[in-house]
Amino acid sequence: MTLTQLNAFVLVARLGSVTAAANALGVSESAVSQALSALRLHMGDQLVTRGPVGMTLTAGGSRLLATASQIVVLGAEAHAAVRAAQGAPEQLRVVSTSTIAEFVISPLTEAFSKRFPGSVEVSAGVAVTKEMSVLVANRLADVAISSAMPEDPGLGLMTEPIFKYRLVVVTAGQPRLRGGPRQWLWFVDPSGTDPGSETGQMLTGLGIPEDQVRVFPNQTAAWAAAADGTGVAPAVEHLVAQRLRRGELSRVDLPGCKLDACWYVTLLERQYQSAAVSSFRRYLGTSEAMHLMRSPAGGVPPSRFRPPVYVTIWSLGPARIRRESRLSPALSKHLFACCGPVPASGLCDALQAMALVQGRSMRHAN
Repeated sequence: MTLTQLNAFVLVARLGSVTAAANALGVSESAVSQALSALRLHMGDQLVTRGPVGMTLTAGGSRLLATASQIVVLGAEAHAAVRAAQGAPEQLRVVSTSTIAEFVISPLTEAFSKRFPGSVEVSAGVAVTKEMSVLVANRLADVAISSAMPEDPGLGLMTEPIFKYRLVVVTAGQPRLRGGPRQWLWFVDPSGTDPGSETGQMLTGLGIPEDQVRVFPNQTAAWAAAADGTGVAPAVEHLVAQRLRRGELSRVDLPGCKLDACWYVTLLERQYQSAAVSSFRRYLGTSEAMHLMRSPAGGVPPSRFRPPVYVTIWSLGPARIRRESRLSPALSKHLFACCGPVPASGLCDALQAMALVQGRSMRHAN
């Protein structure tokens, strides 16, 4: 029995699938399956079984989960202690939705890092809403920023609101829409495939058919498509304000086309937080951080901007996209290739849709 096997088991149990666990760990599905098989053999129990609605814990698996979670946490703490003894910078690993990563994370972490030059190593990545609390609880991330509260109160986490905003719907400056929302084409960034995100909630609330949704690599690309006049795009109001003022886009003012929401920060309970995490949480409450979340374009000079790694991954060539789509049919429903968007005909299959946008290795040089 190894720490790797226990980590794989805990993630499969909490996330509900081998695919999601592999994405969280940044390894192949076969690697997770092999680790789980070895642990089953060692324990003499199936631990988890596949059912019609996902993975289900056996009686033995249910008893093992709490103990395995504690061991995984101790393993992460041991790793952090050794890093500290070696004089390595303290880690701060931030995960967020794709929208927040596109606009907000880089300016925030850049400004925060300036306060602790050389002493904090910051990395950022993208995850779907359902994953975030599990990543933090299992010490695969230190901070999660999203528009939703964690679903499992037993993970030992704290979640606090940090910024209120409004999600609106935009289209071309000279609207040419016909019919109602269900007849329009909807252009979304990857968060639109996440049912827990604010965009996912808006699409669900309006009853938008899946074949009317197109997924783009980021929200800026979705806005550009909407500006062409062929459809609409959800947008965070204060982030799209300049385009609205310039007349490139206009708001769609119909029932259901605006949603008041809030960004939340999720982290470990205070007694378990590292110094870097505690400092970052305090920083999020400062006027500087509020300004960067409200007007992130002014946070980082263009020459120093480093986009989240998912932007690079989403620029894979068409041949690679087709190969990945054949390996995982669900991906073909969501991927944006160089030639343009494809229908999001599997909108609720969020975990697999995000499989190629979950790079968590981007580093900011401090």
